[in-house]
Amino acid sequence: MSGADLRGAAAGYGRAAAGFTSALVRDLAGGAKNGLVAGGRFVENWLLGSKHALYGLAVTRILLALTGMGLLISNYSTRLYTFGSGSAWNGEAAQPLSDFPQIWIFSLFHRLALNDLAFTLAYLSLFGLAVLLLLGWRTKIVLPVYFVMWVSFIEMNASVGDQGDNMYRIVLMSLLFADTAARWSFDAGRRADSSTHTGSWLQRKWRGEALMPLWLTNLFHNLVLVVVTCHVSFVYASGALYKASGAPWQQGYAIYNPLQTQRFGTWPELSDLLGTWAPAVAAVSWASIILQMFFPMMLLQRFTRVIALVGIGGFHVGIAVLMGLPWFSLAMIAIDAIFIRDVTWRAMANRVRTGWDAARGQERARGAPDETVDDEVSHADAAPVRTNA
Repeated sequence: MSGADLRGAAAGYGRAAAGFTSALVRDLAGGAKNGLVAGGRFVENWLLGSKHALYGLAVTRILLALTGMGLLISNYSTRLYTFGSGSAWNGEAAQPLSDFPQIWIFSLFHRLALNDLAFTLAYLSLFGLAVLLLLGWRTKIVLPVYFVMWVSFIEMNASVGDQGDNMYRIVLMSLLFADTAARWSFDAGRRADSSTHTGSWLQRKWRGEALMPLWLTNLFHNLVLVVVTCHVSFVYASGALYKASGAPWQQGYAIYNPLQTQRFGTWPELSDLLGTWAPAVAAVSWASIILQMFFPMMLLQRFTRVIALVGIGGFHVGIAVLMGLPWFSLAMIAIDAIFIRDVTWRAMANRVRTGWDAARGQERARGAPDETVDDEVSHADAAPVRTNA
């Protein structure tokens, strides 16, 4: 083959390679463009199309309210010693360790700390707001007031707080922008009333008509889900990494130590029973690290999500029972409720409602008179009475 032929063949191969490369680049660019467009449409529809996790956020609202009520009830007898005038010995009445009491909007309880009557009235008012939040009554008004008063109260004594207080406060602040009363609340019943859309502008708004466009409320609501999900994922993942760096967790005896302390070993007999078998202690210690570390990824598939939620729920129940931290655990379970699908919550509600109706039906059946006996008695009364002459 001559040099000219070789040059021609090389030029042909070069043009073919250039054409192939150009076509490949166009196909890749077109695929990337289509993928970005489809992804953008999905994100837009998910954020603006409708509100998600309405039942999950309703459960979160209810359980967070129960957490606040439980903490207030359990500390009522020692409220003055723990938070009020009786705690002045720790110096926080004069110089709070937390920055919140120094912010005027969160300073109510700090200002009332040395007045026992005023402090008790504010304490009871906070409990009343928790009840209203539980019932979902005027949530858009009650929730901001409850949030401000709760932060003012819980930040009074830094020595009795825990990380659950931080999660509680941050999630409450996020929920200000979500529709937590769309299900299982008095507000939901009010919105369903046809009279909501009649009357003056002020009357319609008071009855529950939206103040902002639907797409904007959908955006805020769904962004709250994103924020809370990211926050929970960071908390679990960072906690797992911190545990994995410590020798007690690496060697598998980490959960044994706190259960043997006076502060956290609330059930000594049960703690001793659970700590008897070393392999079980190691398995639970390592499983908690693995579960927390992979919790965000396990949410992506339904099968693994069920495992993650059941596992993390059992983890928090164990903390509540064995370590005497029920309100921390209930707050975390409340937050995790958003990861359960609405269809699952509806199915559980329908099952409970069906069981309740069946139980009431059986009770009415037991309480109702026997119609057969009544008929026999009525016929006997109507029959003529024969006497012997």
